Amino acid sequence: MDPNIYALVLDTLNRATSQDTEVLKPAEKKLQEWEVEPGFYSVLLNVLSNHSIDGNVRWLAVMCFKNGVDRYWRKTAPNAITEDEKVKLRQGLLTTNILSEPVAQIATQLAVLISKIARFDCPTNWPDLVPELMGALKAPQPLMQHRSLLIFHHVVKALASKRLVDERRTFQELTNTVYAFILNLWHENTELFLRHIQEGAATELITEHLEKALLCLRILRKLTVFGFKKTHDSQDAMAFLNVVFDRAKTSLECRKLLKGRGIYPLELCEKFIIHLTKVALGVLSAQPFSYVPLIRPSLEFALYYCFTEQGMALIYERFTIQCLNIVKGILQCMEYKPPKVKEALTLQAHQVKMEVLDPNTLCHMCRHLVSHYFLLSADDLALWDAEPESFATDEAGESWKYSLRPCTEALFSELFQFRSVLAPELVRMLADLQTQQISPDDLPGILKKDAVYNAVGLAAFDLYDDVDFDEWFTNVLSQELKIKDNNYRIIRRRVCQLIGQWCGVRASQSLRPAMYAALLEPLSRPDEDAAVKLAAAEALRSTIDDFNFDVEQFAPFAPHAIAALYELLVESEEMDTKMHVLHVVSFVTERMGGRVARGGAAQLFAYLPQLWAHATAASHNMLRAAALAALVHLLKALGECPPNIRPWILSVVNESTKLTEPAHVYLLEDALELWLAILETSQAADPVTLQLAENLCPILEQSSEHLRIVVYIMQAYTLLCPEEFLSGPGGKCMALLEDMLSDMRTEGIITVLKMAEICISVSFPERNAFLGVKVIWPILIRVIQ
Repeated sequence: MDPNIYALVLDTLNRATSQDTEVLKPAEKKLQEWEVEPGFYSVLLNVLSNHSIDGNVRWLAVMCFKNGVDRYWRKTAPNAITEDEKVKLRQGLLTTNILSEPVAQIATQLAVLISKIARFDCPTNWPDLVPELMGALKAPQPLMQHRSLLIFHHVVKALASKRLVDERRTFQELTNTVYAFILNLWHENTELFLRHIQEGAATELITEHLEKALLCLRILRKLTVFGFKKTHDSQDAMAFLNVVFDRAKTSLECRKLLKGRGIYPLELCEKFIIHLTKVALGVLSAQPFSYVPLIRPSLEFALYYCFTEQGMALIYERFTIQCLNIVKGILQCMEYKPPKVKEALTLQAHQVKMEVLDPNTLCHMCRHLVSHYFLLSADDLALWDAEPESFATDEAGESWKYSLRPCTEALFSELFQFRSVLAPELVRMLADLQTQQISPDDLPGILKKDAVYNAVGLAAFDLYDDVDFDEWFTNVLSQELKIKDNNYRIIRRRVCQLIGQWCGVRASQSLRPAMYAALLEPLSRPDEDAAVKLAAAEALRSTIDDFNFDVEQFAPFAPHAIAALYELLVESEEMDTKMHVLHVVSFVTERMGGRVARGGAAQLFAYLPQLWAHATAASHNMLRAAALAALVHLLKALGECPPNIRPWILSVVNESTKLTEPAHVYLLEDALELWLAILETSQAADPVTLQLAENLCPILEQSSEHLRIVVYIMQAYTLLCPEEFLSGPGGKCMALLEDMLSDMRTEGIITVLKMAEICISVSFPERNAFLGVKVIWPILIRVIQ
């Protein structure tokens, strides 16, 4: 680059931070061009090392540098950074100016940048990184110590993520080198910030040591979980683990004292406590045998803070979730279940677990989960009032890790491995409810009933022998669905969920029609609450998805169900809600087939183009995929495609199967099913349908993932318009299939041969009498060879 490049790059960076797009765009383009120029990153390093330069400019410099490392640091990357420049960059990244960065945001990005390089080069090409950081950690300047800790945290995080055997061994060697030093630094800063809080010292002093203690803790967490082959073989690691819960107790007391001292120190303290629990969860998950000595203290810790009034006065929601997840992790851990594993540590773990979780403790936990954690809060009810659809959307996946209600429900379900103890307790709670008459005005009573009903639904499989669902539904639940008071929407919603949960557990076949009628009542009620309707729709899906589902029993209800689901689909406001309702529509139409009422289906057909337009405008591709799936099932159920909707469906298929459209990633699979469905309901192929076949070749060229469905579509075209198809796009597709034969498994070859059989069996006009044979001949020769 030009000798005066420093001034030029600095000026370009300045212009790239401008608010004027006419100045900014050319500068950004120039920076992108320079990314592959030798020496560019050295200039960026000089810029970001100069603290007198504007912070925005240095921020941009570090971001450009970081992006360049991602793209060009690997030796094999095109236009890779030269080895000579890498040496200078590594040296320059550990200078005093870098380790004393005054701007916190830039310091964080520098730490991430250094960690990215460390992941490539440490320790082989950067052996002095860790020793130099350890030296900087001993510096007398607080800022340098903090920045060095921040960098080391990100370096450790990056190195801990490597998973090859040699890389893990290297990380274990690093852990042995630095663990004791980091542990002592953590103890020192933790003692200081706790003492400063208790003595009422200045907030700045508390924050300084709390930040360092938190960084040390984050480092120790990665080292402890990933840095030892067996954590319990390390005295230092076990010494650290043995004080985790004591430190958490003290920190919770100090958190109380921090209230009123500003948001930042309070947030830091809460993060510190959460990371202490993350250490426990990490070891429990990665090295369960090393966690055995901690089973008793962690269970006692969680029981005190989450299940006693004194403990609950000190906690906050995120901490509660972590504690309950620790208990759940211990209960779930396969290594702690002796019937499957006979190791001494397994037996020890099981014994400790049974000693702490005695019958009285288990019953207390069950009662407390139901009477405290399962109750809908004022915030829940406020959300329900403001956004009923958001409230009704079930959290899925791993939400139990981060949200309190799914977390408590997951723990409750796990506790029922002690079914013999807890089932009678839950049945008693349910029986107590049945003796009480709860007025619609008694909101606390309604919330308590809702909580117990929730528990009975979650434990449905474990209560099979204890609850007569037929009697309960007939005498109680079906009647509660008819109470229309606003407060009783809570119970109506829960009753719908109970029907969905119990239908596959213990509900007699003769009860099914009454259950369908009960669900369709709130689902079709115009003034019913949206959350209740959505619960009824989901429960209806569960009853239809059940193994014992009888099509004939549901047939009288199918038209009513489709009509009610259509109304719910139209009145729903959120895209995710519409997607869930469409899934239920697909279930009903798939299971009922031709019994779906044509009137209801016609309404759905008329509404789907409007829904598709909204989903396209909002780029909600999952909703578009749900619409495609619903269309497939509707077409198959009716056995024909309404003429007025056919052009729109063909345009949708065309849009969704064009590989040039970004959305095809989400839509292609369902669109191919829809394509096949519309061909199967066609009597002949019009020019638009035939033109659509041009999309087949690119799909085959891309991969063989959709081979089966593409060949089925080709078969349908061959039956509908053999000459037009095989003399055009069909012939090209057959040539592609011939090329793919050598890579196909037997199933794929058989599928192609069935296509060949159809080509022979269809009739062609005299002018093209042998077109079918001509098209398949190369394939037959290849198969024979």
